[in-house]
Amino acid sequence: MSKKKFVQQTFENIDIVDISSEGLGVTKINEWVVFVEGAVPGDVCNINVYKKKRKFGFAKITDLVKPSEHRVKPECQHFGTCGGCKWQNFAYSAQLQYKQNQVVNAFKRLAKVEVGHTFDILGCEEIYYYRNKLDFGFSNKKWLTAEELKLVNESISQLDNDAANQQIDISSNRQINNGCGFHVSGAFDKVLDIQHCHLQEDPSNQIRNEVRRFALEKGYDFFNIRDKAGLMRTMIIRTSTTGEVMCVFSFYDNDTEKINTLLGHVKQSFPQITALLYVINQKGNDTIYDLPVQCFHGNDFIYEEMEGLKFKIGPKSFYQTNSKQAYQLYKITRNFAGLKGNEIVYDLYTGTGTIALFVSKNAKHVVGVESVPEAIEDAKENAKLNEISNTSFYAGDMKDVLNDEFITANGKPDVIITDPPRVGMHPSVVAKMLEIAAPKIVYVSCNPASQARDVALLAEKYIVTKVQAVDMFPQTLHVESVALLELK
Repeated sequence: MSKKKFVQQTFENIDIVDISSEGLGVTKINEWVVFVEGAVPGDVCNINVYKKKRKFGFAKITDLVKPSEHRVKPECQHFGTCGGCKWQNFAYSAQLQYKQNQVVNAFKRLAKVEVGHTFDILGCEEIYYYRNKLDFGFSNKKWLTAEELKLVNESISQLDNDAANQQIDISSNRQINNGCGFHVSGAFDKVLDIQHCHLQEDPSNQIRNEVRRFALEKGYDFFNIRDKAGLMRTMIIRTSTTGEVMCVFSFYDNDTEKINTLLGHVKQSFPQITALLYVINQKGNDTIYDLPVQCFHGNDFIYEEMEGLKFKIGPKSFYQTNSKQAYQLYKITRNFAGLKGNEIVYDLYTGTGTIALFVSKNAKHVVGVESVPEAIEDAKENAKLNEISNTSFYAGDMKDVLNDEFITANGKPDVIITDPPRVGMHPSVVAKMLEIAAPKIVYVSCNPASQARDVALLAEKYIVTKVQAVDMFPQTLHVESVALLELK
């Protein structure tokens, strides 16, 4: 028996009542949940349901009947095509309220625990140009917008029937096909050509646009991920509050002459670049963590500063991508820990040791654990750089490192600070924390749902006394949450 073909449905005057954790507008049609792309709570719109499941569906707006009071004009020309800032049409004050609700609901509905006090979310002073790191990709299969497709089709339609070779010229035109920007969701081999991004301050846009212009002028091949061919692959731009700039280029072809020509032009055009680096990457993925990095000009690092501390950041280093708001996040973490100067502190998932070093002056000793060996080397180097002697750093899988022998060697912690990845902590790590029974746990999370799951397990011995949401990424659906757990 053949499967019944889905027929798209249109609904009129639909009220958007909420927004999902993925940033989609939410409506209900006879108790059937529909997620609407680009919709804002409070919108009244006509929608077309293009995908239907038993309990939910997905739709697009066909006509905005009445815009929400929270709807604003997006700043970015790429909004709607680029998926990086899905909430640019959503007023920032409303963004903060929904992020606050996301954190509150995670503890109330998922963790099912009482919270002693919930602080209002801490928003960003700068809601644009707040990132210190962006990764751009090059592709010879540029994602064509509706406007670009129209221009191409118009050009092709104007060709003479006896000039088929002209059509070949159009289809192979570098200006049309080559792009530098962000990978498009659902199309891994294409990038959206970005003219101006509102996430990172200049010279980020200036560098990207000049590199693309120069590469096109010189006829350099942009990467084709399917064929594994081309020179220009990726570019990372890092900036810091100290004014330093790092650029890391990834090339697929090891063409020394072209690489030196490009990097020489970048060096001359942007004297503010203090670290100009490159790698040759002929792997199947874009990661550079297992590749040697070559220094073309300047240093192989930049510095970031926070409250008198200096952090050395290399091309492979992890550092919070919103420097100014990271400072606020760490201050809240330190405040929740309530250190008096005589405590042993464990900083789990320490990364490059930023939090560990930040709280070290208020503790007797801080022990950091991280699975990435290179990050631990960065942490040790930053400790030396800042002449901090009351820290120890260990590399290894958390569930293996955090054992009885480790605790005996380093001392039982008075405070545990944990800042795990989005998936949260391994169940055995949570079990070990319950066994350790430190008087305080400060749980920093970039995913309220996984934080709530872990907190529910820790509730066996702990109560949640304080929670503070922190917005690190305006115009996006992401939110950080800091929770203080105290032993019952």
